[in-house]
Amino acid sequence: MVEQEKRKPRREVFTVPDFREGHQETEMLGSWKRVNQTSSVSEFILLGLSSRPEDQKPLFALFFIMYVVTIVGNVLIILAIRSDTQLQTPMYFFLSILSFIDVCYTTTIVPKMLVNFLSKKKSISYAECMTQMYFFLAFANTESYLLAAMAIDRYVAICDPFHYVTTMSHHRCVLLVTFSCSISHLHSLLLVLLINRLLFCDSNIIHHFLCDINPLLKLSCSSTLVNEIVINTEGLVTLVSPFICVIISYLRILIVVLKIPSAAGKHKAFSTCGSHVTMVTLFYGSIIYVYFRPLSTYTIKDRVATVIYTILSSMLNPFIYSLRNKDMKRGLRKLMSRRMS
Repeated sequence: MVEQEKRKPRREVFTVPDFREGHQETEMLGSWKRVNQTSSVSEFILLGLSSRPEDQKPLFALFFIMYVVTIVGNVLIILAIRSDTQLQTPMYFFLSILSFIDVCYTTTIVPKMLVNFLSKKKSISYAECMTQMYFFLAFANTESYLLAAMAIDRYVAICDPFHYVTTMSHHRCVLLVTFSCSISHLHSLLLVLLINRLLFCDSNIIHHFLCDINPLLKLSCSSTLVNEIVINTEGLVTLVSPFICVIISYLRILIVVLKIPSAAGKHKAFSTCGSHVTMVTLFYGSIIYVYFRPLSTYTIKDRVATVIYTILSSMLNPFIYSLRNKDMKRGLRKLMSRRMS
């Protein structure tokens, strides 16, 4: 009997699991994993333009000089326009706003870049990276819309000079600037929010000198399909719209100027647009090279092109608009003579 009792199978007691609690635990575990994956990258490493130690100090000296020249040159442009009553026109109003945007633009990028040149650990925190990208995109798009507004101003001045004062009134100029800033900041906010939802769990090394969209998309370990769709639709419209506006404005200007009989009249008309055309070519040319290419082809050449439209164009802006402009030269001379006296 003892053996029979031993052979007798033991009855298992089964309990009905609480599927609701298990579902909650699964959700909590999934959310913990998501938080854990997202928070695993608390900072990024910006490799910059070169990873060789011997290049860091020369690059620091070069970009420090460029930054100082940019700040001083654009501030002088702003002060000269504000202090000279003869420069209180829509063209120079837009130029002063453009110079202010250039100062903000480079300040968003270059100081952190200079610090990384001299530090061994070229790091930037996640929050700093998102903040830098937001303002970088906002100021870049604002500059794009301002260049379009300046093209419209030149079109009205050359093609419809008799209605220039009423068409380009101060109220409308302020509205154009307000629209440029508003649409640019909304566009930047959308892109940053979409980047913020991505997971960065494998590597934190950014092959760039700033937090830009393309390097971060390549770095993400989650699906970037939504980001790419938004960039190729809303982002494309936001970037291409002011560029198309510039092209149409200058095509209309070209048609009108070619009808001018005298060579002196043609030269005068083209000279008023020469500086702006130079800035448009420099700015949009480098942007098209960087962003209108497949994401997989992003290389060191794209970083150099980014330097052109972020730092170099901002530095050259005061020279381009002042060296060939008699009114700006006069305004700068007045400003310097007042400061010295």
